[in-house]
Amino acid sequence: MTKGSTLIRNGRVVTMDDSLGTLEGADILIEDGVITAIGSGLEADDAEVIDATGKIVAPGFIDTHRHTWQAQMRGICGDWTLGDYISGIRFTISPAYTPDDVYLGNHAGALEALDAGVTTLLDFSHCNNTPDHSDAAIRGLRDSGIRGVFGYGFFDSSPQTPQHFTSHRERVADFHRIADTLGGDDLIRVGAALAEMAPLETTRDEIEAARARNSLIVTHTGCIWAFPTGVAELENAGLIDGNQVHVHCNTLSDDDWAALARHDAKISISPETELNMGMGLPVFEQAKRYGLKPTLSADVVSFNSGDLFHQLRLGVAAARWSGTKALNAAGIDPDRLTVTAHEALTWVTVNAAEAMGLSDLVGSIAVGKRADLMLVGGSGRSQHPASHPESTLVFQTSAGDVETVMVDGNVVKRDGRLVGIDRASLDERLERSAAEILGRVSGSGRRLPGTPPGGLFRAVLAGSIDNEEGSAHVAR
Repeated sequence: MTKGSTLIRNGRVVTMDDSLGTLEGADILIEDGVITAIGSGLEADDAEVIDATGKIVAPGFIDTHRHTWQAQMRGICGDWTLGDYISGIRFTISPAYTPDDVYLGNHAGALEALDAGVTTLLDFSHCNNTPDHSDAAIRGLRDSGIRGVFGYGFFDSSPQTPQHFTSHRERVADFHRIADTLGGDDLIRVGAALAEMAPLETTRDEIEAARARNSLIVTHTGCIWAFPTGVAELENAGLIDGNQVHVHCNTLSDDDWAALARHDAKISISPETELNMGMGLPVFEQAKRYGLKPTLSADVVSFNSGDLFHQLRLGVAAARWSGTKALNAAGIDPDRLTVTAHEALTWVTVNAAEAMGLSDLVGSIAVGKRADLMLVGGSGRSQHPASHPESTLVFQTSAGDVETVMVDGNVVKRDGRLVGIDRASLDERLERSAAEILGRVSGSGRRLPGTPPGGLFRAVLAGSIDNEEGSAHVAR
């Protein structure tokens, strides 16, 4: 089915392509979802024309780690620790989600991302309580029109709740079922979200399953100070490679960082989560030291904002502070900043596309790439004048300034509104679903946030995956 042609005319184009840079008054021709020409004075018969005069045209942002299903739980974790989150969301709220709830969470969460100019996301899905939950999550992504990787989580939702899957082997089989289902999908690919707490052999099974499918792997790494990171064990077992996104990484040692760098592993930083939940400073300085390219993620709207503009600003502030703290401590003022606006934009464009294995498709505006992009620059005061478009995107822009969003050549947001979405109806469904989920939690006799005695250590250990013999140990 043809997608037709679109001509974006006279925009201020932040291409994020090193050979093109930022172009003033540029046109972009899109045919059947592909960028076929960039220049000035372009013409195309029968093309829809989008006037970008006075607007910034940028690549769609890419989020490398989002638990999309939590859309109904917006803000519930605002004053929770990481231990509260694990006990409250993962062990208490997750089991109360039905497949319909997961569909709605993923659908609404993906729409929220699109509304903010995020055209690709890595959905770290850890509410796969049954095969129906996983199928519903995928439908939610598909129906939104977003591009993404569905990261199948090999998790039991709660150690206190009867599980559909009676063995880890069944979960691995379900991952392969999903991989078969998504084999021919143009926009949604299958990935693997590793269980954080498991015997090494269980982790090996998950990684080998993903490798057999050439699937992207995403995992939480080094985000709990009381636990070993497991990076050395993974490297010694030959289980680290460049097709992995390691999230957070706050507690990693120099040896751990060197191991990730040796294997060209990728990293995802969630500044809002890490700073607010006491996980540690975002690891921009360490990434630069070891030659790893940072990417950004919104993580959870149950705690954070759901756009990457917030993450950019927090990330730049954290990275600049990390880069100047030694000077400040010595009573010296810096003569330059350590991170530029352009560098920050790479975190959510070209770096993120590379991390997700999508560099040939998205991440920059260039001939031959798929047309995933956004037009920014409404009537808001923060957008005028935008004589420095890269800085405007990083420091001045919010989701409300995103006027038009395109995924694979399809316009999904136009004139500031998501196309084909009844916002009032969607909000009503979210409110009803949230009330029903929390009603089930209350009816089960559980309380929130519900961190057990012993705090974070006990909360996480309680959720460790048992091996076939019934023992549980901290492998990673």
